[in-house]
Amino acid sequence: MNLDTLFEEKKKQVISFEIFPPKKGAALRDIDATLEILSSLHPDFISITFGAGGSAVNNKTIELAKKIREVYHIEPVVHLTCLNYTREEIKGMLLEMKEAGLYNLLALRGDRSPDYEPKQEFCYANDLIRFIREQSDEFHICAACYPETHQEAESRAADLHHLKEKVDSGATHLISQLFFENSAFYRFLEDAAIAGIEVPVEAGIMPVTNKAQIERMVTLCGAGLPEKYRRIMHKFEDNKEALFDAGMAYAINQIVDLLTNDVDGIHLYTMNNPAVARRICEGIRNLV
Repeated sequence: MNLDTLFEEKKKQVISFEIFPPKKGAALRDIDATLEILSSLHPDFISITFGAGGSAVNNKTIELAKKIREVYHIEPVVHLTCLNYTREEIKGMLLEMKEAGLYNLLALRGDRSPDYEPKQEFCYANDLIRFIREQSDEFHICAACYPETHQEAESRAADLHHLKEKVDSGATHLISQLFFENSAFYRFLEDAAIAGIEVPVEAGIMPVTNKAQIERMVTLCGAGLPEKYRRIMHKFEDNKEALFDAGMAYAINQIVDLLTNDVDGIHLYTMNNPAVARRICEGIRNLV
């Protein structure tokens, strides 16, 4: 199924999840516990992350996407990064996706890695989106957006301008980076509308359940931490179980507020954690 009409056909908000392929040496069955829980909520799609480089890693992405569709009967969305690949390599990946019947993808630049030298043929996600559209009009292309502005952007205005370029190049659906304060997302939606960005935007939520993970996420993506969250960290940082419960409650409250305010959808970053997936699914089961 092509997801282009998903938001038009649904009478309720879209719910989707992100997972990543098992680590090197692990079998695909290692993720089944998470997929069993996620499938019980009947998400509209599950996205699968993509390695920075190396065919073995990315073959697992394709293999896992096929399993999600064939075993769990859920539409997969394959992440596709471009920074460390040539045009011919991307063309080959698109062909491999077509042969596997996979037509939904999330087009990303990809993070810079000291282990892989950028190929310099794609510098931005916009370059990848334009290239995909030149190759085929069969793909549904999602793109990423940043409610609190991409860390490498010159300014918020410049970031919105680049996002508009992604949409104009062929992205028909946006998924946001994680955020911890819903007001930042609502403000972003207003700014995006002013910039002429009219495609659906899913809110990206990551339930954070330990102090180190919170600090790492803030460093990596630049998400702001509201004072309420800081107080949670301070009070429960020495009690793992309490911090887990508090982190889950915070994420569920975020999702309830977003759904109440009629956002287009929720995209949950699961980190392949069955306990996280179960708690979230139980918390919002009757809302979606």
